[in-house]
Amino acid sequence: MKETDVLVIGRSCLDYIAIVDNFPEENQKVPLVSKLTEGGGQGSTASCCISRLGGRVAYIGKLGDDETGGICLKRLQEFGVNTDWVEIVVNGKTPVAYAFVTKSTGNRTIIYEHHTLPKIRLNRSLKNLLAQTRIVLLDPEVTYLGKAIKAVVNDGVKIVYDCERWRNGIEDMMAVADFFIPSSDFLNSNKSGLENLPLPQKILKLKETINGELIVTRGAEGAYYISQDRLYHIAAPEVDVRDTIGAGDNFHAAFALAVSKEFVLPDAVKFSVAVASLSCRQYGGREGIPNWKEAIGIAEKLDEKLMDLG
Repeated sequence: MKETDVLVIGRSCLDYIAIVDNFPEENQKVPLVSKLTEGGGQGSTASCCISRLGGRVAYIGKLGDDETGGICLKRLQEFGVNTDWVEIVVNGKTPVAYAFVTKSTGNRTIIYEHHTLPKIRLNRSLKNLLAQTRIVLLDPEVTYLGKAIKAVVNDGVKIVYDCERWRNGIEDMMAVADFFIPSSDFLNSNKSGLENLPLPQKILKLKETINGELIVTRGAEGAYYISQDRLYHIAAPEVDVRDTIGAGDNFHAAFALAVSKEFVLPDAVKFSVAVASLSCRQYGGREGIPNWKEAIGIAEKLDEKLMDLG
């Protein structure tokens, strides 16, 4: 663990991906263009991304001892992820997700299965790992761990949080995450109390409840961040988009690696936008992930734009 850049904790599953020309309305049917199977889950895909970018990453998660779990574990290892601390649960069932990708847009619709595996707990082994790392990436499935992890790590350990939606423990995560990274959809939840505000005001108001840095992703539009009470936007580069399944996971992965490399905030966001965008070039969340050189080359061409708040 002394040679690990990022410790990732979270979900692993298997994605069954179907590509269709157009996503059907309810009670209709459309022909299948093609299909594939790929490892999925926010934490698992993020780990693969960090490794593809040249980062040293260890992944903590749980898999069943079924065939599905074996495929997921193999894919992690094929990407060079350290899986020494992946727990294989005897008689456990590895969750799956069904993703439908619209060929004309690259947009995806996902139907996922809740896992029935035991929760990841802050035990002695995990505490020992946390004592030997500087960056921890937590995915949405382990939101409940944020407060407990913050209580046992030293001040030099940074927590990057992949915020998917409002869930139990989200207020704790707002308080303890050093980098809180939701999508713009998170700000539209009626639980936020921000739904009637324009996007820039939503971001600024949410920042008032966040103790760390706030970065907001917005799909094809790129991402936003706040620096010295000013709101900035990084537009996404033009990419031939095939599939957006892994874009969010890969954004968070790239950001965590950038933090481990001590990038300043604007450069970390540019790098993450570049990686997330480039990862959409292939079907599945992983095959399109760029290497470090390609990602840096694109990131250096991106500019930040100061937003006019009117």
